[in-house]
Amino acid sequence: MKISYNWLKQFLQTDWDATKTGELLTDLGLEVEGIETKESIKGSLKGIVVGKVLNCIQHPNADRLKVTTVDLGSGEPVQIVCGAPNVAAGQKVPVATIGTTLYDDKGEGFKIKKGKIRGEESHGMICAEDELGLGKGHDGIMVLDETLEVGTPAAEVFNIETDEVFEIGLTPNRSDAMSHFGVARDLKAGLIQKDVKLELISPSVSDFHVDERTLRFDVEVDNKEQAPRYCGITITDIEVKDSPEWIQNRLKAIGITPKNNIVDITNYVLHEVGQPLHAFDAQKIKGNKILVKTLEEGTKFTTLDEVERELSAEDIMICDADSNPLCIAGVFGGLKSGVTENTTSIFLESAYFNPVSVRKTAKRHALNTDASFRFERGIDINMTEYAIKRAALLIEEYAGGKLSSDVSDFYPEKLEDFQVFFSYESAYRLIGQEIPKDTIKNILASLEIKINSETAGGLGLTIPSYRTDVQREADIIEEILRVYGYNNIEFSHKLNTSISFDSNKETKIENIVANQLSALGFNETMANSLTKPEYANLSENINEEANVEMLNPLSNDLKVMRQSLLFSGLESVSYNINRKNNSLKFYEFGKTYHKYSEKYQEDKHLTLFVTGNRTKESWNVAANPSDFFYTKGIITSVLSRLGIDKVKTSPSKQDIFSEGISFGLGKIKLVEFGVVKSSILKEFGIKQEVLFADFNWDTILKLTGNKKIKVSEIQKFPAVKRDLALLLDTKTEFKEVYNLAFQSEKKLLKEVDLFDVYEGDNLPEGKKSYAVSFLLQDETKTLADKQIDKIMQKLQQSFEKNLEAVLR
Repeated sequence: MKISYNWLKQFLQTDWDATKTGELLTDLGLEVEGIETKESIKGSLKGIVVGKVLNCIQHPNADRLKVTTVDLGSGEPVQIVCGAPNVAAGQKVPVATIGTTLYDDKGEGFKIKKGKIRGEESHGMICAEDELGLGKGHDGIMVLDETLEVGTPAAEVFNIETDEVFEIGLTPNRSDAMSHFGVARDLKAGLIQKDVKLELISPSVSDFHVDERTLRFDVEVDNKEQAPRYCGITITDIEVKDSPEWIQNRLKAIGITPKNNIVDITNYVLHEVGQPLHAFDAQKIKGNKILVKTLEEGTKFTTLDEVERELSAEDIMICDADSNPLCIAGVFGGLKSGVTENTTSIFLESAYFNPVSVRKTAKRHALNTDASFRFERGIDINMTEYAIKRAALLIEEYAGGKLSSDVSDFYPEKLEDFQVFFSYESAYRLIGQEIPKDTIKNILASLEIKINSETAGGLGLTIPSYRTDVQREADIIEEILRVYGYNNIEFSHKLNTSISFDSNKETKIENIVANQLSALGFNETMANSLTKPEYANLSENINEEANVEMLNPLSNDLKVMRQSLLFSGLESVSYNINRKNNSLKFYEFGKTYHKYSEKYQEDKHLTLFVTGNRTKESWNVAANPSDFFYTKGIITSVLSRLGIDKVKTSPSKQDIFSEGISFGLGKIKLVEFGVVKSSILKEFGIKQEVLFADFNWDTILKLTGNKKIKVSEIQKFPAVKRDLALLLDTKTEFKEVYNLAFQSEKKLLKEVDLFDVYEGDNLPEGKKSYAVSFLLQDETKTLADKQIDKIMQKLQQSFEKNLEAVLR
């Protein structure tokens, strides 16, 4: 939210510099994220001076150009070539001198340089309105007042305003600070704590009176819960034109483009006091009647942005006597009822709409406006009448209008201010130290919180209507603390704590695996459980009907609970790769969410993501890509660390993999692992291979309950390693060699490893070569050569008999 410092000073006449004020606002809870200097005219007309055209002759080489001699009041007159048809001798004109930067309507600058135009030297530029940002006129140069002194800087002639604008990161609870007056009100309370006492100046509406009662509109509200208060007034004989310069400067400072005096005034009052307003062309409202109601589901309505929308039966609408929609209440106006340059009379609306209803409507139609931003968070219901009178007086002054009706005010049930009892003891306990009672009372008074009663133990308080977030004693304590200053609360340098031992089995197991993966170079990630519903279309294993949908999603990208951790993980992978971090190893403990009929299910998972190189590339280390078998080894080591051995693998049936395997114990699936399909990676802009493993963590936790880690001593007797080169059928898998070896020698054979595979020239067709190593060891004595040879001969014979292997 942008707040103009010049605008704030209309309510608090402070001489504090912007930086100091920003620090105080941050201490008060209105965090200032930045301060930007704004100029009502970009460049503030630096380098522009008043010049006098001494003479003006036709350019010898161009029919549409003139050669002028201009006195700039700083020495010898200069020659300037000008193409304006109205330039003439004797005029006082604005001149951009050499080196001046001018800006176009897009804010892009160009520098005035000495040059030649059609052979004639030109030492500057005589400017038109639009070239200086002073208007839209470009028919000719600006002709200034003859009484101006030559050489006077243009910034002194025109009302150039420099402002400092605060960018405030407003939290959703602080609806009271969604305006300049609200921020000024908070700032006043903070200044009082600094012993700076200033009067809070609010614009007066005491001059409000009806000029003539010639145009009345009746107001009818169908549902008072959806629109607890609705005010309206008619104004006739208006002239739609540009706003006065001071209103335009205020709006431009906070990033709003001025349109016309009526629209600008409604925007001005909105940002001044926080009350949204809307002006309707009165002649376009049938039956001189306003109906606040809902319409049938699917009703078509074209909004101001010229988009035709289908209304929901829950959308609050502003309609005319024939129930024709004019405006989506609290969100956006209609195209056909808006103010145009031909409008001569208006119906001005100021209302309080149900925050929940407005929020749902804004989300439903993907509309985020200044009005909906405020209605969603809850405005001050007691501001509606004041705001409409304030706007009406401004329209009367700057659009020449006449107030043609009394203010219609539908307010059947007046909202009473909230009552809270505040305990000193509770405050001291929560804050951690005692704050003097007088200080507390002064803070409450500065916040306009009324003290109704007082006892030795506390205060009976009335909360002003604009503080919709203060409803409990704890809220009062927070208010006192933020104004008193968090920095003024002392804290102890001594920390007292007791050591506790976590007996939670699940947490222990997670920590064991997390430490193991971190030691292997993995980084832990934590993704949002909310995700895009479109991800369900990327895999047939994900059922769109099983999506758990949010009733009130923050956005379309956070609309459903995730059914898989794959896609949120790929978002993290893509984010890093796009920032040149190409070698990644991630793990995440997280949940998936499914809806089955009327039941909901949560499942815990551990996922791994591996892509890029295993280690950082260096001058003495070649690139070593992470591959399928490297990641498979990590999965096996995790399962082994948890005491889950003798797992079997089988081809994965998951359609997210181009190639994958499934780890299991019997029919129990433990891990799905493989290379993610390139078609899925393409959706995330990933062009390199990504390996993904999904552990069914709930199942793994059940299996680890009865598993114990076995530890053995380092063997005293040496192991012996022997190799065999086997010529095998291409269909033979290493798993068959591995299993057959342990079936043939169960006692002394410890390890079987495949260290080379060859397929190609010099081999018979349909054959491949496996180079296999065998580790033999006796735990009671050193193996003799005869014993080793006997075992290797037995292995060879077994391979020849069962696999038709040939020793190479």
